[in-house]
Amino acid sequence: MLTHLDDFQLIQKEHEIVERAEKAEGVLDPQESGKLSFNEKCPWSPLLTQLWATSVLGSLSGMEEMHINERTVSPLLHLSDFRRTLTFSAKKSKTCSDDPERFDHWPNALAATTFQAGLHTWIVNVQHSCAYKVGVTSAQLPRKGSSSDCRLGHNAFSWVFSRYAQEFHFSHNGQHEPLALLQCPAQLGVLLDLQAGELVFCEPASGSVLHIHRTSFPRLLLPVFAVADQLISIVHQWPE
Repeated sequence: MLTHLDDFQLIQKEHEIVERAEKAEGVLDPQESGKLSFNEKCPWSPLLTQLWATSVLGSLSGMEEMHINERTVSPLLHLSDFRRTLTFSAKKSKTCSDDPERFDHWPNALAATTFQAGLHTWIVNVQHSCAYKVGVTSAQLPRKGSSSDCRLGHNAFSWVFSRYAQEFHFSHNGQHEPLALLQCPAQLGVLLDLQAGELVFCEPASGSVLHIHRTSFPRLLLPVFAVADQLISIVHQWPE
């Protein structure tokens, strides 16, 4: 005997299987990334975070134009003509005007773009530098002097991913969290979700999430950069 069920029971089981299959139809249908959501009561999962970040990044057809605000550029940095590349120089430039927005000690610069709400992404090419910082800051970040208030990641105003030699950290308010990376990223992707209060750093080519930080951010944020070796550049297209 192949089964202990009679014909009537077999028919019932067949109907149950068909009903379950019909209910399951469409479960795996692709959805627009804007409609994707996770149960907030579920424990935080690195895998879910990576899937979410990858789906968001993959759904974006392009990125907003982003340039460096030349009025903020440190005298230790040279800004390219297209205002996307920052090159470090050990000697301070004598041609920089004494602008109140300019960083006069640390090799920092701000983007001309400000964020108050929504989802924002940008990429920085970091393959040529062994000493840099990339992240966001509030508009309250002081510009003058050598104190920690002006140093990225050493105050309550800034949140940055940093590299020095072969060491990587996420820094905020003087707390420096070591990051274990298998290799040095050639590009650094930044995803800022102000509604969710999430700042994600990732490797664009693979979609790998390098670090995620959750907090209640200030209402006004700006992308911020620092470089103390070679150069870094803003990129305007996600790799395919």
